[in-house]
Amino acid sequence: MDDAATSGCDRMAWRAAQLARLHAALESALPALDTYPARLHAAMRYACEGGKRLRGLLVYAAGEALALDTRQLDAPAVAVELIHAYSLVHDDLPAMDDDDLRRGRATVHKAFDEATAILTGDALQTLAFTVLAEAAEPAPAARLAMTQLLAAASGSRGMAGGQQADLEAEGQSLSLAALQTLHAHKTGALIRCCGLLAAAATNASPAQRQALSDFGEALGLAYQIQDDVLDVTASSATLGKTAGKDVAAEKSTYVRLLGLEPARQAAARLFARAEASLALFGPQAQALRDLLGTIQHRNA
Repeated sequence: MDDAATSGCDRMAWRAAQLARLHAALESALPALDTYPARLHAAMRYACEGGKRLRGLLVYAAGEALALDTRQLDAPAVAVELIHAYSLVHDDLPAMDDDDLRRGRATVHKAFDEATAILTGDALQTLAFTVLAEAAEPAPAARLAMTQLLAAASGSRGMAGGQQADLEAEGQSLSLAALQTLHAHKTGALIRCCGLLAAAATNASPAQRQALSDFGEALGLAYQIQDDVLDVTASSATLGKTAGKDVAAEKSTYVRLLGLEPARQAAARLFARAEASLALFGPQAQALRDLLGTIQHRNA
């Protein structure tokens, strides 16, 4: 086997190992099915099943770039996945995007009921911070910093604020600058947070923190542009969620503002910018580069 093939196998093995580790940590954090209240706990587990786990993997990959012990990354990786799961549950609600399909199956409010879905999102969000508070590693000061980072990325100045702006933008034609601001909050804030969570676990230099911030900022916006492209080019079966929702809701998207091919080109430039921001870390950032490539070439 040549060096390139060996390297490819090593990277696949790394990803498989981190996914298994993340799955085990998430399984341990979620309440058992047979505990009170059983219906809520079943819905929480249902909401966390499936998915690509990209945000948790980004935490582990950023930790590798910083030469961190993986044990320091389990809590933030689980926490960011729980926040992401909660956001999807609430995003799918009738009062929000009103979607019946997520990850190829019924959304939580369809599989259970709307009230349970609301409580499921609430419980997943609070569990994320419980996981950080109760973790054995990293040190308490680092976990406090992580809590502050995740709260800021999730709240009114981050993801929740972006979702509010998205709701207000339905039926309107936003400028490109306004759309970028919206998605920097709705999608980008949590993705950018992943690298910063890893940096909070160690004595990362200001340059390292800035590089991870730049990486996450570019990746987050590229990811959203990619979503806009897939919304009009992929099927519901491929996406695992309802295709064409943004068009039906008359939302401003990058495809609507720029056109399909210019939107693809804009995403490509952002992916290139994200990769360039990793130069500081040298070969230690290979896991981040691999994830970047996986995201860039996703079809769902």
